[in-house]
Amino acid sequence: MSPSSQPELPDLYEAGVVQLQAGLDAGRFSSVDLVSAYLGRIEEVNLKGAELRAVLEVSPGALEVAAQLDEERRANGKRSMLHGIPVLLKDNIGTIHSEGLNTTAGSHALLGAVVPDDAGIVKRLRQAGAIILGKANMSEIAYFRGKIPSGWSGRGGQCKSAYHPNGSPSGSSSGSGVAASVGLATVTIGTETDGSIVSPASNNNVVGIKPTVGLTSRARAAQDTVGPMTRSVEDAAIVLSIIAGEDPNDGRTLSQPRPVPDYTKALDINALQGKRIGVPRSSLPSGDRALPRSLCSVFDESLQILESLGATIVDPANLPSAEEIHKLHNTVLYTDFKIELQEYLAGVTDVPSGVRTLADLIQFNIDNLELELPEGYSDQSRLIESEATNGRDEAYGKALAKNMELGATRGIDKVLKDFELDALVLPAPRTSTLAALAGYPIVTVPLGFLPDDEPITYDHGNANVAFPAPGMPFGISFMGSAFDEYALIGMAYAFEQKTKVRLSRRAIEEAVPKTQLKQVVG
Repeated sequence: MSPSSQPELPDLYEAGVVQLQAGLDAGRFSSVDLVSAYLGRIEEVNLKGAELRAVLEVSPGALEVAAQLDEERRANGKRSMLHGIPVLLKDNIGTIHSEGLNTTAGSHALLGAVVPDDAGIVKRLRQAGAIILGKANMSEIAYFRGKIPSGWSGRGGQCKSAYHPNGSPSGSSSGSGVAASVGLATVTIGTETDGSIVSPASNNNVVGIKPTVGLTSRARAAQDTVGPMTRSVEDAAIVLSIIAGEDPNDGRTLSQPRPVPDYTKALDINALQGKRIGVPRSSLPSGDRALPRSLCSVFDESLQILESLGATIVDPANLPSAEEIHKLHNTVLYTDFKIELQEYLAGVTDVPSGVRTLADLIQFNIDNLELELPEGYSDQSRLIESEATNGRDEAYGKALAKNMELGATRGIDKVLKDFELDALVLPAPRTSTLAALAGYPIVTVPLGFLPDDEPITYDHGNANVAFPAPGMPFGISFMGSAFDEYALIGMAYAFEQKTKVRLSRRAIEEAVPKTQLKQVVG
């Protein structure tokens, strides 16, 4: 075949795992080429150009790992659909220190801390042949510092969405969402306690899966879970099939159904046929947190699309616990945070800053004002409130039980049963708490974009970060009961394939990297 008749190399702005694997298998490019191209794309727009600040650091060994995986592919074929595919990890997902990457949750206090082992999901990614490309920026300490703009960390600065010059990336998996949105990596990984995957997926026009707590290995906090953030439901299903599964270091994973499903088999354009979908209207945010009318109008139109795909819409299908959820102060989060942070710090073998407790972290920030508490980013109220908690005592136990009652027993499970529903749907922004309390799954896919005349609202008064803002994306969330991921992925895929919203608007020009495979192949 002459060079002119060679098929076009995939466009890295949109290329998915299947397309990239086809090119790798055919020898049209290598994983070394792929890593080189992604490194070039990061170089263009991360700290230069649009200054997205989505990536904190890249792995010094990524090209070497890619070369080894290329040789293995030639000799033995690929291990999995992620063989030779670069992956960006949120910076609170631990990687063994000897590899050369930090794990800091965006904080200078944890820079250089020696993590003795990979997190459970990182081990699964490596076993599948994925390449750890680097660490993504995040809302510092998983947005648990205080009331500061989403996407900011001391180490990474202010991450921004690629769809508006001052667009909020949301958080706390901010960099993961932004990096996926413009093709700084094919696959990114986020974590969620309440909204930290689905909200940045929504703000960045990508797909996010917040799995059931216990499907993927994670820290031991009651609501935490780890999931994929990608440009398509197909890619997210591929990744979830690999990172899901039991981990002896995380007892919650031992209760999941066996075996782990192949979630790619859920990708069915007819998956909404015969499904009953509920709309829990009373769970929509109100008051100063109310969603823009333009967004709500698009959501209402999406219900007609779901009906056209064979679903029956039950609207409203309200949770009996909705009002109590709106008013809830989540004691569990503050208690868990202190315990889990201090257990983590006890497990790292060296912390150059000397920070070993939450009190140490608060004081470190005070002692390093320019790095950690600059003007507009100085609030530590959540850390301080967490420090005042008294451990997993009787009050904690009651609060945990109350969360499950509100989120599951009188929440999602109750409404699913009473209305004989297969799933719930809501706009993705600011609606994650009901599933978070229950530890239940959410699959978020692109739904639309705010109009070009949408008024700007700044995040915590900071003029650098805004949502709503003109042209900003937003998503729709499919929610279900425990371990309903397979069904939710099918429904989200059917909606995605019908609407193809992601493809209807690109990021702003200065945020789109120009580096492509054709510049590095050979």
